Amino acid sequence: MHEIHPEKLPRHLAVIMDGNGRWAQERMLKRIVGHRRGVETVRIVVEECSRLGIGYLTLFALSSENLLRPKGEVRSLMALLKRYLEKEASRLMKNNIRFNVIGDRSKLPDDINLAIDSTVSKTKDNSGMVLTLALSYGARQEIAYAAAGLAHDVAAGTICPGDVDEGLFARYLYTTGLPDPDLLIRTSGEMRISNFLLWQIAYAELYFTEVNWPDFNKEELHRALENYQSRERRYGLIGDQVRNRRQP
Repeated sequence: MHEIHPEKLPRHLAVIMDGNGRWAQERMLKRIVGHRRGVETVRIVVEECSRLGIGYLTLFALSSENLLRPKGEVRSLMALLKRYLEKEASRLMKNNIRFNVIGDRSKLPDDINLAIDSTVSKTKDNSGMVLTLALSYGARQEIAYAAAGLAHDVAAGTICPGDVDEGLFARYLYTTGLPDPDLLIRTSGEMRISNFLLWQIAYAELYFTEVNWPDFNKEELHRALENYQSRERRYGLIGDQVRNRRQP
């Protein structure tokens, strides 16, 4: 097992869970089988991140573009999501995890939204890790939605245009109340962001792995975290400035 330093863990870890379909196709299985195995990986990663003490975990579970896939696959994904929400609530309670969802929920079926509301309500008083699922989510849509909300309040006179800055704008995003991710992991070998948290990952460290999501186990998670801990995060400064900041 890789050596993980608790004091150097990312406060917020975001993951693009990619490769379920590819994993299934490589084994001559139906794509939904890969998605089912992917749900098992979600459980493993969620519980391990909670055990390690990571404060926030955000998983890209369903993009707005995913809803354009063949209707049969979308129905299967929705059924799988509903089953996950119904089965995992007790496990989230056991691990003191608070559940959260970001995205355009108006595009989700009513039964899914009811299951989301139920799980959010059950876990709202938990004080441990915050697990956020991005569902029917697209970052460009999120930014446009935020801009529209801000423009509405400026027009209504509740906000002065001169007061608009990055911090104020961020309050209109789906992720208001969440810190920006420190580390973004993408599985399956693809090296792109795919319209995920475009505003929030401005200074996140990026980690790409060839491993498909169903095979992303604790060992792979620890490997990614160890890689993250080996990096020096400079936020536009030079190394000496960052090191001097750390000194008492």
